[in-house]
Amino acid sequence: MITVHTHSEGAQIEVELSGEVTSKDYSETLVPAIEAALEAHDAVRLLAIVQPEFKGYDLGAAWSDTKLGLSHWRGFDRIAVAADQGWVQTSIRLAAPILPCPVQVFELSELEAARRWMRESLGAIHVTDLGGPCVQISLMGKLDPEEYQQAERDLDTLLSSKNGFRLLIDLREFDGWQGLTALAAHFRLARGHVGMLDRAAIVGDKAWQHMAQRVASHVLGARTQFFPSEDFENAKSWLAAG
Repeated sequence: MITVHTHSEGAQIEVELSGEVTSKDYSETLVPAIEAALEAHDAVRLLAIVQPEFKGYDLGAAWSDTKLGLSHWRGFDRIAVAADQGWVQTSIRLAAPILPCPVQVFELSELEAARRWMRESLGAIHVTDLGGPCVQISLMGKLDPEEYQQAERDLDTLLSSKNGFRLLIDLREFDGWQGLTALAAHFRLARGHVGMLDRAAIVGDKAWQHMAQRVASHVLGARTQFFPSEDFENAKSWLAAG
């Protein structure tokens, strides 16, 4: 059995699973709710609450679950699952790396924490004008696609008064991307402004960030340099010099 509740004007859906779930539960309850939400929103957040009496899917429901995921692959902004069954938690964690959105697993006793996670922003991007041609972009926490949308608007506004720019990328508090969609948004943001870029400084502490600087120097077609966190001020000076 599937029971659906919608919140935030349909942008967030809570789904309760109990007993044995059938293909009819999908076709008559879950699919219409998700498709109605996607008509009003570009993406929705889904919280699945797996009740203790949940027995699993019949074969038709398993196929319906697969079709739902494939047909709405880009439609989910965030997915949380609250469950006590070990096999459910393990299944979700194994699937999470290949899903295009952030996925988190909670115990049923953590249901309110799951709801908070569904509402809150998991990361932030700050765009700062450093004066002259220099711009700083600070990536913080784990980023989702919504943060990139706002960052692109902020960057476009800032660059509208500049003929070109030099970029300081601050990764000191960056923890990564929340799913493949956020990673794709990162590359779209970079690609959309690469033609105006004169040089870039990358500040961070992780080995992969240093490697990213080397790759960026070839991809961006601009001079780049990596600085460890303690050399943050030196990075700003290098960016402004010359």
